[in-house]
Amino acid sequence: MNRDAGTGSATDCLRIDRLLVYLRFARTRSAARALIESRSLRCNRKRIERVSETVCVGDVLTLMVGNEVRVIEVLRLPARRASPALAAQHYRERDPHA
Repeated sequence: MNRDAGTGSATDCLRIDRLLVYLRFARTRSAARALIESRSLRCNRKRIERVSETVCVGDVLTLMVGNEVRVIEVLRLPARRASPALAAQHYRERDPHA
């Protein structure tokens, strides 16, 4: 999401394509781009339309993973792609029906 000047800085936000790779929802940035272009990704209920949009700590992402809808809240931003167990520590699953 685009942020107003006072609400987020470069240190607490990350491009959505990188975040998807770092959190292991996409293998590559190209795969993340394809996910975004398929229009099956939302941030705080607003459709993500560009790979350059940013996600910040506290944002809620809704995405399709296979045939499953996943809703996650970003708890902290990873610095790089890590193991699945470490990546899972950066977000919290939320009930998609809530």
